[in-house]
Amino acid sequence: MKKLMCLCLLVAGVLAAQAATCYTVPDEYKSGLWEAAVDGRPNGVASARTCDPPFDKRYDFGGEYAFMSFEMDAPAKVTVRPKTARDMCRVRILPASAPVTMRTLPDGALELAVARPCRFSVEPDGRRHPLLVFANPPERNVPDEKDPKVKVFGPGVHEGGVKGRIDLKDGETLYLKAGAFVKGGIRAHGRDIRICGRGVLDGSPWEWRKGPTGHVVEMWDCRNVTVEDITIRGASHWTVVPTKCDGVTVRNVKLCGGRVQNDDGINPCNSRNVLIEDCFIRTDDDCIAAKGLNADYGNCENVTVRNCVFWCDRARIMLLGHESRAPYMRNFLYENCDVIHFQMPVFLMEPGEEMRMENIRVKDFRINTDVPGRTCAIVSARPTVNIYMRTKVPGHVADCSFENVSVTGERADCRFLLDGRDETHKLKNVMISNATLYGTPVKAGDPCCRIGAFTENVTIK
Repeated sequence: MKKLMCLCLLVAGVLAAQAATCYTVPDEYKSGLWEAAVDGRPNGVASARTCDPPFDKRYDFGGEYAFMSFEMDAPAKVTVRPKTARDMCRVRILPASAPVTMRTLPDGALELAVARPCRFSVEPDGRRHPLLVFANPPERNVPDEKDPKVKVFGPGVHEGGVKGRIDLKDGETLYLKAGAFVKGGIRAHGRDIRICGRGVLDGSPWEWRKGPTGHVVEMWDCRNVTVEDITIRGASHWTVVPTKCDGVTVRNVKLCGGRVQNDDGINPCNSRNVLIEDCFIRTDDDCIAAKGLNADYGNCENVTVRNCVFWCDRARIMLLGHESRAPYMRNFLYENCDVIHFQMPVFLMEPGEEMRMENIRVKDFRINTDVPGRTCAIVSARPTVNIYMRTKVPGHVADCSFENVSVTGERADCRFLLDGRDETHKLKNVMISNATLYGTPVKAGDPCCRIGAFTENVTIK
């Protein structure tokens, strides 16, 4: 009997470890497009949207879409089905690297076997009405809700702070619990600040550039600030913006944007020692835009971006240099990321105002193209003068590398564009190695490689 009881306890423990944690969604936010279950239990699916007015009506990013979140500490089975009739014969899971296998059930639903925590898009018809799936690891380091420096929002719909504004100061934590949908914006200023939880911060009640804070998550002159695990829906302007900060971590944050113009995802501005990892970013505007807005705020440097998934409806995936007048933008590492949809250059590097852009490393990027026949730049790097500059002089580019960059999907006219500006504003010491376009290695002299004037030591191998 004792052995039998031990066995039962062991089996119960294994089953408990395998049980996924499902999240709820308030009625106001429920998707009209998709429904889902995880390991046989209903899981909430929330709505998100694209192209609010005054967006130019020429743009069509696929209309309303949906997202769902849950927790898993063992392989999970996710069942998803459209609420209206859709052709499910050509469903794609993006990125292709996601640890997910798919099968169609007799009733037309999809069963997705998810091996480990990840972030992916379920797409029956490309960009049109997809379902974003955020499979989270178990929640760790949960804040003490009794701590007076912890601000908590529980499940349900809330308005954050006064008129939507939530202020965070030294040592404070904002905790959005799973199932919480908080309409608002955050302004953090101080040291040792944390924003966390599995809830949703919603910027969609506000029109373009009229949110309760200048940016949805605004960090000003912070030291040691962390943003982790939350989902941000419908930004009204730039989304996560550390300015003049030192020591910033953005981890497992999911951005469901595309609602308005200028909803940049994460913009490190004159900030140092920034880590961005395990994020999913969908935006209308640039996914990650590093800027040096003010020379007096210091350099933008020591930035790492890794293990992320990017989707940009209209602009760039990575932008470096616009609106920048810091002395240096340097020591950037981008590694092990997936780009599933894009329009403009994946990497656009355009320093001006004598700024020196140095030591930019890109490694292990997987890029999906879905714009057949179009010309699209994978890399475009050139010292530049543009409308955002106060002093109309170019900058400098040096010591950059792009390693193991692979492009797959529908065949487009992909290019690597490398140029200097003049004799004193050159592009120097740039290497592209082991890049492939649709399975074909990129070599020096290929038409896709455009190396212009005022360049030195550009290597393609």
